[in-house]
Amino acid sequence: MLEISSHDAWRLTHLGRLLGHAMRRFDERVLVLMASNVQVPLALSNLAAREKVSAAHIHITRHLAVEGSRLTDLAQSAGMSKQAMGDLVTQCEAWGLVTREADPLDARARLIRFTPTGLDWLAAFQAAVAQAEAEFRAAVGDEVATVVALGLEAYAS
Repeated sequence: MLEISSHDAWRLTHLGRLLGHAMRRFDERVLVLMASNVQVPLALSNLAAREKVSAAHIHITRHLAVEGSRLTDLAQSAGMSKQAMGDLVTQCEAWGLVTREADPLDARARLIRFTPTGLDWLAAFQAAVAQAEAEFRAAVGDEVATVVALGLEAYAS
């Protein structure tokens, strides 16, 4: 049997926990920036400001191909179940961010595509990510930010 340390500090400071906290902080900042972006339609801005849009919704923004994606591909790319992604797509469809269209290559499949409003949302996401990354660089310095980015890129591949 493994011996467990009596000191709990490792449970609070291990790399996985720190990465999780950093990702949540980054995504929360992106949503705040998107809520204040004048390019985002007011209804979506209000949803984001009232915390109705979550990091889960960012999965669609982050993973949906501009030319459209099938639900199974979108779910796989985001690391989610098809059912969970379907629920998010349904919600984003109700908000006017995405639409489901017939897939011209497979009559049984549907393509999820950004609407014009969804493309505005995607542009706001791009601007918010750039701003959040700039804030991260300012907080930790360019050298540390570069090392973190390179390390995470190497670890993720």
